[in-house]
Formats: sequence, C-alpha cells, structure tokens
Amino acid sequence: MVSVVQNVAIDCADAYGLARFWSEVTGRPMDPDAGPGDRETQVLLAEGPVLYFNQVPEPKTVKNRIHLCLRPETSRDQEVDRLLGLGATLVADRRNPDGSGWAVLADPEGNEFCVLRSDSDRAAMDS
Repeated sequence: MVSVVQNVAIDCADAYGLARFWSEVTGRPMDPDAGPGDRETQVLLAEGPVLYFNQVPEPKTVKNRIHLCLRPETSRDQEVDRLLGLGATLVADRRNPDGSGWAVLADPEGNEFCVLRSDSDRAAMDS
C-alpha cells in the first residue's frame, strides 16, 4: 500500500488573494466556488496534487521548510520577469553568466519558490 499526495498546503493571511496569485503563476483555475474573504481555497493543477491555501492567524516568520520549484514553458528569465510583474519579489539570484542556475523568488506573502531553467534553456546549453 502507498499514499497519494492530495494537496500541497500553504498557510497564509489571505487565502483567496494568494490563490489568485498562484492561479496566475500556474495558468490554472481556482476552485470555482472560491470568493474574496474565503478562509480556504485551492488552485486546481492540471496534474498531481492541488495547491491548497489555508488562512491562519500567525504571520510567516522564518524560511520555508518546503517550497515549489517551477520549470517555465518560456525562458527562465522571461518567466522571472513575468512573475515579478505579478507581485513576486526576487529573494536570491542564483543565475550564472553561462545560463545555468535558478532564481529564488517570494510570493506576495513571502513564501519562497524557485524558477528553474526551461527545457529550451537547458537544450541551448547542451548545444
């Protein structure tokens, strides 16, 4: 017997607002019954578990012990720019001059996540 991951839970101060951000990031819809002020909601990913947002009273105080790593369809750098435009902030730039590396960003509530190289970025380095 095994267990299946149902969701990735993210504690937050504004479940609906943070879910809207991640819906834009992933291009995937929120729960159709979600609305402003909801204390919990989710983003329905195409494959795998859903992103579940749960409103909690305490603020984030330390670095995440788990985070999401994103592999964009466009180039890594284009995706970093797009996410910054959506309200993310750059936490650490681990991109290297040769095109390798990644960028560490934070969502509007400070939850860190990484943007990796896209498949096209990786292929360009292998050529």
